[in-house]
Amino acid sequence: MLDSCKKTTPSYGSPISFIVPPGFPQPVYNFQTRPITEEGFLLGRKLFYDGRLSIDGNYPCASCHQQVAAFTTFEHDRSHGYNNSHALRNAPGLANLAWYPVYLQDGGSNSLEAISLAHITALNEMAETMPNVVNKLKDDTTYQRMFRAAYGSNQVNSDHILNALSQFVINLVSANSKFDKVKRGETSFTAEEQRGYSLFQAKCNTCHTEPLFSDFSYRNVGLQVDDLLKDYGRMKITGNKADSLKFRVPSLRNVEMTSYYAHDGRFSVMRMMLEHYRIGVNQSATLDPLLANGIPMTTAEQNDLVAFLRTLSDSSYIDNPRYRE
Repeated sequence: MLDSCKKTTPSYGSPISFIVPPGFPQPVYNFQTRPITEEGFLLGRKLFYDGRLSIDGNYPCASCHQQVAAFTTFEHDRSHGYNNSHALRNAPGLANLAWYPVYLQDGGSNSLEAISLAHITALNEMAETMPNVVNKLKDDTTYQRMFRAAYGSNQVNSDHILNALSQFVINLVSANSKFDKVKRGETSFTAEEQRGYSLFQAKCNTCHTEPLFSDFSYRNVGLQVDDLLKDYGRMKITGNKADSLKFRVPSLRNVEMTSYYAHDGRFSVMRMMLEHYRIGVNQSATLDPLLANGIPMTTAEQNDLVAFLRTLSDSSYIDNPRYRE
């Protein structure tokens, strides 16, 4: 209802036309009711890297979502937060969010602004309040200029902070991996990669559907609950026992760069995740039926599959200066 009242064109700034990559479906995100501008994007980028959004200045958004790791936390199981704390889950890579119907690994939010607010205020993450963030930024003349350019007023306020952060992350698009180049006819798979792709299509593509490499469903993939974290996933949102231990199917784009793996980062390398599917699936009442017998594969097949998964790495994404601090 609130979206229906918003203007379809921004009042200030230079509108950005969101470009859908070849072979991608139309985005789910409604750019008509939530327009993006160059000035909003640039403001969001500055905020994303600013430690002042956290209570002690040490935990900007980018501390958990690092570009070198495709905007997840580089080689960490769970992200660090204020006062030597840890986040509950492995930070997902930020890419192609415009195609996500809802957000978070349990589908707990349909608003990027709400997610940013939750991260900023969570005591085990950034541990700050929005009034404090505004107070820290309001006298910064650079921010005053950028807020005026983006929103027509040099007043720093929480609504515009959260909106600008959303404008930045919604523009993070990864679509130039070797896989994409093969699909565009610009190169070819090696024999090993092609075998891995055929195996992927036969055994993985149902859930990790291309080109986004997720069907955005919630599934129990046979991981035992961590006795310390006690994270039951989707059930926390729905209250339905049938959703116990179900988490959103993660996108596999840039999977080689986004270790660790699983919702809580319990697997440090990609092959450990594949070994789980091969021999480690835990039987339970809510286990996805597709995994009742695991995913049988030989060592040679696993090698081929890893070779294919590496073709989903997009070096131009992690090196893109437009996304950089």
